[in-house]
Amino acid sequence: MAIRTTFTARRDGISVGPYAARNLASHVGDDAGAVAANRRALAAELGAARVVFMHQVHGAEIAVIDAQSPADVPDVDALVTDVPGLAIAVLVADCVPVVIAGSRAVAVAHAGRRGMQAGIVTHAVRALRELDDGPLRARLGPSICGACYEVPAGMQEDVAAVVPEARTSTRGGTPGLDLRAGLRAQLRAAGVTAVDVAETCTAEDPSYFSYRRDGVTGRFAGVAMIEP
Repeated sequence: MAIRTTFTARRDGISVGPYAARNLASHVGDDAGAVAANRRALAAELGAARVVFMHQVHGAEIAVIDAQSPADVPDVDALVTDVPGLAIAVLVADCVPVVIAGSRAVAVAHAGRRGMQAGIVTHAVRALRELDDGPLRARLGPSICGACYEVPAGMQEDVAAVVPEARTSTRGGTPGLDLRAGLRAQLRAAGVTAVDVAETCTAEDPSYFSYRRDGVTGRFAGVAMIEP
């Protein structure tokens, strides 16, 4: 089976104002009709029967998706499916969109500071292994970089106690977190040796939504689908 993965950007949608142009999130204050149109356009571009999103809560809960699953799955931070033609998506605006692909199943995960501490990618790999026992590869999409992600020293210590690879200093020499480094370490520990990491920083690149940079803003997506 062929696996398709992609990361969207702000371009080509119809949302306006701080959500311009392709906001895919329904919870940020954007016009509901614009969000629905942006989601339909994404499904059409993918050739997907539909795209399943999730109501993310910065935790470690996972849902396995099938043809009967709702379009928005509540209170989870990772989706897994082995249904061809059904796309699954994670929404972000600084957190790391993680896509994990095998040969027969795919997963997406929302990995911010709290999700990384809770081990969301480790749980996603375990759930994916229930459907696919072959080699896995992961992609980490555009996200805030360690040079921009400043946090209080105490918060850095709390995170580093669980994921030491995430400890870093910002461009200004203050305590920071490198989510990409932490997640890469967690994925490799879970047995995913092929991990591709995007270098684009959402806080620095206006092509992507960034909550830390803009406050009121939209969300872009990491998407995975088994080709029908």
